[in-house]
Amino acid sequence: MQTTTRVAIIGGGVVGASVLYHLTKLGWSDVLLLERSELTSGSTWHAAGGFHTLNGDTNMAALQGYTIRLYKELEEITGMSCGLHHVGGVTLADNQDRFDMLLAERAKHRFMGLDTEIVGPEEIAKIAPVTNLDGVIGALYDPLDGHLDPSGTTHAYARAARMGGATIETHCMVTETNQRPDGTWDVVTDKGTVHAEHVVNAGGLWAREVGAMAGIYFPLHPMEHQYLVTENVPLIEEMMAEGREHPHVMDPAGESYLRQEGRGLCIGFYEQTCRPWAVDGTPWSFGQDLLQDDFDKIEDSINFAYKRFPDLERAGVKNVIHGPFTFAPDGNPLVGPVPGMRNYWSACGVMAGFSQGGGVGLTLAQWMIEGEPERDVMAMDVARFGDWITPGYTLPKVIENYQKRFSVAYPNEELPAARPHRTTPMYDIFNGLGAVWGQQYGLEVPNYFAQGDEPTYETPSFRRSDAFAATAREVQAVRSGVGINELQNFGKYRVAGPRARAWLDRIMAGRIPQPGRLSLTPMLSPKGKLIGDFTVSCLAEDTFQLTASYGSQAYHFRWLQQHQEDGVTLSNISDKRTGFQIAGPRARDVLAASTRSDVTTMRFLDVAQMTIGQVACTVQRVSYTGDLGFEIYCDPMDQRHLWHTLWSAGQEHNMTPFGMRAMMSLRLDRFFGSWMAEFSPDYTAAETGLDRFISFKKNTDFIGRAAAETDRTTPPNRTLVAFEVAADDADVHGYEPIWRDGAVVGFCTSGGYSHHAGKSIALGFVPRELAAEGLQVEIEILGHMRPAKQITTPLFDPEGTVMRG
Repeated sequence: MQTTTRVAIIGGGVVGASVLYHLTKLGWSDVLLLERSELTSGSTWHAAGGFHTLNGDTNMAALQGYTIRLYKELEEITGMSCGLHHVGGVTLADNQDRFDMLLAERAKHRFMGLDTEIVGPEEIAKIAPVTNLDGVIGALYDPLDGHLDPSGTTHAYARAARMGGATIETHCMVTETNQRPDGTWDVVTDKGTVHAEHVVNAGGLWAREVGAMAGIYFPLHPMEHQYLVTENVPLIEEMMAEGREHPHVMDPAGESYLRQEGRGLCIGFYEQTCRPWAVDGTPWSFGQDLLQDDFDKIEDSINFAYKRFPDLERAGVKNVIHGPFTFAPDGNPLVGPVPGMRNYWSACGVMAGFSQGGGVGLTLAQWMIEGEPERDVMAMDVARFGDWITPGYTLPKVIENYQKRFSVAYPNEELPAARPHRTTPMYDIFNGLGAVWGQQYGLEVPNYFAQGDEPTYETPSFRRSDAFAATAREVQAVRSGVGINELQNFGKYRVAGPRARAWLDRIMAGRIPQPGRLSLTPMLSPKGKLIGDFTVSCLAEDTFQLTASYGSQAYHFRWLQQHQEDGVTLSNISDKRTGFQIAGPRARDVLAASTRSDVTTMRFLDVAQMTIGQVACTVQRVSYTGDLGFEIYCDPMDQRHLWHTLWSAGQEHNMTPFGMRAMMSLRLDRFFGSWMAEFSPDYTAAETGLDRFISFKKNTDFIGRAAAETDRTTPPNRTLVAFEVAADDADVHGYEPIWRDGAVVGFCTSGGYSHHAGKSIALGFVPRELAAEGLQVEIEILGHMRPAKQITTPLFDPEGTVMRG
């Protein structure tokens, strides 16, 4: 066995084989895959082999589309069969909420170039005649849906990789992974030790155990999953005689997926009475094994399936496949460089391996070889979970995700499992004020504060929710007086040292402020993509505080650490600094009444140290609401005292607590973008307007400068604009197509209702040559074309005099 390699991939399932192939495809041939048994051992060999493009995250859907299209390429490259059956598929809706979800997904597909369509019961009967249509109101049809041979496909990846120079070592069990001081790895196996520059954990069912060898916890858990294969079904035999194959049918109401298997049917379930497997670790002895049949847990699902698909009840069961699959807490894969580790990569938790495996392999290979993926992959970035996550949190979230696998995914839904988990010192006080909670990155964050008869639970919906009135009340309180909300949900970082300023000048594209001032700046990738939207506060000549998205802190801190230099110290202080934002025309009055410092001289973007009540605070003159506002940071141990001081001073000004629902409405009044909506690695600064914060005058070759200069010289084809929408009872959430003259010309990034202006607002991309005040378009919202016109004047404080004055 070879003893050195550029990349050692641990795990020979479909994901490991895909990573191996894509590394060779992109130019690295010195790559080695280590498999303790045979290829496909684990989850791959017993998978049902279905594939589809439907995914709530558009980038995940695009990667699934790539995976599906890749299979024919693999067959052409290798001469092997993947056993492809492109039969198409329908996803059924038996109530309006499910139908709304399908309408929303179909709208996304329009601008993605996916050829799906909404079909009614009569069409469903022709497409999928095995279906009993009682109660069904419609479906989404996708011609790309289908299934394949799991073993043949995995071996096709493997042969294509070998053709590209890769090596595969089977019956080679990894027992240790030890990192050398230079960041490379010694991968110890029962056949000897391999010295590798990079390690990829594609361990599947054993990913937790493989990670533990390097001291890494991966938030994954296997779940038992069962599907049945029937004896021959007469209807299927009739279709085959006509040269037809029955398409897939996904029935969310019955928590099932169904397809043709030979002359019979295959049906699998995501039952509510689900069971986790190997809670304390996957046995190394487990391989090409199955679990004992367990009909009890799927009894209700089977009974429902017999009603939806009556032919099932008349057919005998030929085979039962019951095996484990590994899930992450949100059901998406864990992919990318592991935060805090050098040259250690994750390709784990790919539950839908034959829908996502190709995209995962491509993404990881691009990341390793080119330094970044071609698209935003935050939905599957291993850094989306922080170091706070534990097995005790992972297990209930994985169970919840399994149970909701076929449930409606609402844009405003807050899932309850494993909550509350992380709370601030304000949790009980906010509860007493009627807080209705959301969560971000494990942290409880108030969405709004219910007063009087306002709902204490926000009902999930694709339309305007029952929190609409409460949100309007909070928005009005901010605009007319003063509101207060918590600042915990910002990612916060301390950068210090004699090289801090020079380092920040290279890392950030914008201007680095002088002491006592702050600046807004994008952080760019080498290709000029947006990887951060930061506030940089200069606390002293050699000390800075950075703030950005709380939910992206592991992602951002990983980047900062990867580029750290001598003379610079970095600390993630996201949970070591907290505080409050106060905003509205009376905000200065409240602050003045709370401190002996002179707040009247604070200019917009000033930073000052103040004692508020008894608390030492950092105060910044800035606000995401677009109003007069201040951000006040303190030690978490002092937060409750700071609250009582501000709250007491605010009473004569009718201070009102407000949550994230109001914040997202308030920011629309000024067309302020939001991280992972308007600003993400899918876009450049010039596309989004953040190029106005780039300092092209500074004499620094900041990361991404060359790409930004190119965009400056030759502006990109699309640009971000705002629209006023003639909406009805539903507003834009994101990725709705923008139509003009019967064609899709752009898409929305986010939107909502401006309670201040009483208007529905959308932000989105359109071709630069079309963008102009008054541009007339239509935006597709839940299947309806809503007239919209571009607006360029902010709805509140258009000149910025209130915010800056």
